[in-house]
Amino acid sequence: MNTKEIRGFQSETKQILNIMINSLYSNKEIFLRELISNASDAIDKLKFLILSKPELYKYNNDFCIMISFNKQDRSITIDDNGIGMSYNEVINNLGTIAKSGTKEFIKLKELENNKLNNSNLVGHFGVGFYSSFIVANKVVVHTKSFNDVNGVLWESDGKDKYTIDYLDKPNHGTKVILYLKDNEEEFLDYWRLKNIVNKYSDHIQLPIKLQHYDNKNNNIWKQVNQAKAIWTRNKIDIKDNEYIEFYKHITGDHNNPLYWQHSFIEGKQEYTILLYIPSKFIYNPWRNEQKSGLKLYVKRIFIMDNVNSFLPNYLRFIKGIIDSNDLPLNVSREILQENKIINKIKSSITKKVLIMLEKLAKNDEDKYKIFWKQFGLILKEGIAEDFKNKKLLSNLLRFSHTNSSDQYDYMSLNMYVNCMKQEQDKIYYIIASSYDSAKYSPHIEILKKNNIIVLLLFDTVDEWMMNYINDFNGKKFHLSSKEDDLINKYADAENRIIHLTDPVESSNNLIYRVKNYLGDKVADVKFTKKLVTSPVVLVNEDNSVTTQMAKLLKNTGQSVPKIKYVLLINYKHSLINKMSCVKEDNEFNKWVELLFGQALLMESNYLDNPGIFIKVINQLLI
Repeated sequence: MNTKEIRGFQSETKQILNIMINSLYSNKEIFLRELISNASDAIDKLKFLILSKPELYKYNNDFCIMISFNKQDRSITIDDNGIGMSYNEVINNLGTIAKSGTKEFIKLKELENNKLNNSNLVGHFGVGFYSSFIVANKVVVHTKSFNDVNGVLWESDGKDKYTIDYLDKPNHGTKVILYLKDNEEEFLDYWRLKNIVNKYSDHIQLPIKLQHYDNKNNNIWKQVNQAKAIWTRNKIDIKDNEYIEFYKHITGDHNNPLYWQHSFIEGKQEYTILLYIPSKFIYNPWRNEQKSGLKLYVKRIFIMDNVNSFLPNYLRFIKGIIDSNDLPLNVSREILQENKIINKIKSSITKKVLIMLEKLAKNDEDKYKIFWKQFGLILKEGIAEDFKNKKLLSNLLRFSHTNSSDQYDYMSLNMYVNCMKQEQDKIYYIIASSYDSAKYSPHIEILKKNNIIVLLLFDTVDEWMMNYINDFNGKKFHLSSKEDDLINKYADAENRIIHLTDPVESSNNLIYRVKNYLGDKVADVKFTKKLVTSPVVLVNEDNSVTTQMAKLLKNTGQSVPKIKYVLLINYKHSLINKMSCVKEDNEFNKWVELLFGQALLMESNYLDNPGIFIKVINQLLI
């Protein structure tokens, strides 16, 4: 009976293969790294199954990865005795790419035009097997699942089709055979292959054996890697490139980490940690993708991935491993959540990560700036979530500020306090919906004029965060839109706000006319000396919800009370003087509509009816 099938690749798979073969060609040797990683993962999966199911102990062979080459048929073979694949798994894993990053990877088609060849992108998008086609014009796979009777044969030339059939294979595991393209003879060499293994895969905790021929042409299998968990080795003996390659191996990230820490903790609990600070997100931190957390090992045996019980949620970007000597081998996620040991380990690791970040900030401000751009928004969550470590977290915060024209020229709170003027006793900040809105906010004009630095906060969590941080090193935080002794002093405090509710008090009854037109759109209208260059500004009524807090509540699906503002008018501004001279009510009201709309845009970046605003502008221009 003929069981052979010919199938077409999924369309996205074909696109990736085309990009891979034609574009990602600058570092061809990584194909071996990817195939070894796949083999290692397959063995780890089977070893874990054996731990949880004693009846599978018969499969507990001497696990290893075997690499051989044949100069006559120009082939390289990577063979493992791992979990193997069933017929359907072969179709799903080798004929289809279902990973979420695929579409993003496909966008890299433009790399061909730019001639930007970065083959390390392969592992980042989870398509490591297909890197085989960088060097091979045909790939054959023999595989057998540990619980199947029949094996499976898969074959493709990396174009648009593959064949799949059943196969007599005595042992479980997967064998990948690459038939090399012309001009790829460099990989048919023992020393070349050994160097690649040592460069990328020396940390793999399994023997990697490479076929070798002695002087008498006898076939010898020689182990070429240390096969020792990197975290169990002495730190003095581990090179930086080994740490980096291990990071890439466990994360699939193609970027180098910013920083790492390798520690062995002794005491009531004994465990080893190897923690990394990535340079970029490897997954979407705002979706529940279950990709945060550490890899858990117990006595060097891999137990599970993405364990988030050892770190608080605001440190979900940290990657790495924890190897415990105290946890049971049959530990589950449920047991981890209930285990008292975990809380103590979590507290210890959290402190170590924060100290690690502190060291990074102190030793390499440029790298810390990269970190803050990527992860600062998440770290801010810790101010509200982790009271115990709030002081450490406060030292790690970074802010844009008015003393720089660059949004990313960050300032720490320590730097701010050191730059405070003699008469200043508070840390001033402003919250807005964007960097530009904060930087050009009318609320900070008087402070900027008097060379007081203002911190610019414009992230969605900032308003929430500031509710949990009242001071820093004894200096209180102060929202610049609210009254304050220093602001009052600069704005001529005695007469900063002048109430003119009686139309007789002013020759043109400006306040009365503005209030009369706006009606219940505002809570009040007042004169102010606080403004320098802006004609008007809106402020919240005392104890009312702020604009940014209202946005945060709305984004989280909560009901938001309607905000009523107080309109402050800069009576010294030329526009106000011009408006006050307009006697005809219809034209006067257009000026009020214009200035009120302007103030709303500055405060919230939003208008209920922008059409009316545009119409008024056009009428006044005409």
